Amino acid sequence: MPGSRAHLWFIAPALILIVLILLLPIALAGAMSFTNYALGNPSFDWVGFENYERIFTRATYERMFGASFRYVAVVVPFSVALGLGAALLIHSLGRFGALYKTIYFLPVMAALIAMAIVWEFALHPTVGIVNRILESFCGTPLELWPWHAYGCAEGFPLWLSDRDYAIWTVAFIGIWQGFGFNMVLYLAGLTSIPRELYHAAEMDGATSGWERFRLVTWPLLGPTTVFVVTITIIRSFQVFDTVEAFYPQGGGPGKSVYVMLFAIYEKAIQQNLMGIGAAITVVFLFFVMLVTLAQRWLIERRTHYV
Repeated sequence: MPGSRAHLWFIAPALILIVLILLLPIALAGAMSFTNYALGNPSFDWVGFENYERIFTRATYERMFGASFRYVAVVVPFSVALGLGAALLIHSLGRFGALYKTIYFLPVMAALIAMAIVWEFALHPTVGIVNRILESFCGTPLELWPWHAYGCAEGFPLWLSDRDYAIWTVAFIGIWQGFGFNMVLYLAGLTSIPRELYHAAEMDGATSGWERFRLVTWPLLGPTTVFVVTITIIRSFQVFDTVEAFYPQGGGPGKSVYVMLFAIYEKAIQQNLMGIGAAITVVFLFFVMLVTLAQRWLIERRTHYV
């Protein structure tokens, strides 16, 4: 019926939820980032860009950006590559594929706080299984490796207490925890590739597994890879549980693990500095928006056919 507005009744509930749950909180955080508001105070002052100036000029927040980007730079490529490798391995198995899929996916389903406690014991400098295993190679040819020789002579690293190792240790746990999720996404992409394409590639001379992967599998996994990389980047920026479990009082040794979400939690919740916490939130959302726009641009360019 021309001029009918009946369709508005169908989309109105979704629009209202989007406004209330998504857009309104973002707008409130944006407005709050220009104030010195704190919970319990009857009033607040508008401070303009003072909170953003602090974020981009003070050494504490410089360490925050450094820790966040180092974590993302390590976790994203390794978890994506391991997820793809695990998916290819499971997809090629006729038997025990479901068993390996369950094993690799267990870290994703496990409560990360509980797993952080397990890792804390495993990485303990004296009784932890990691250093115990490394010590078992002392006196063997492996001791000739310079790093290991130093460990045998001077003691192995304090994985969680040394500022030179803390961020890389947390990143390793992030890889362990996240690559199983990427594996599931890649498995979905692999099952959607028609088998006829592999047969056609073999007829054209692609007889080795590497050639089939290079000519068929990898190009057709392009959209899946773009999605996996995007999700992994966003999930890496959202790291919080592990850092809070290991360093509840603040960002690790020398704030070397002072990632963005922990900074938001520390400023807004622990210190009740809602204005600076909201400003960090806006910066975080800006990074997420950039990643999302990059994904949209890559998909629209149909990079999987280039």
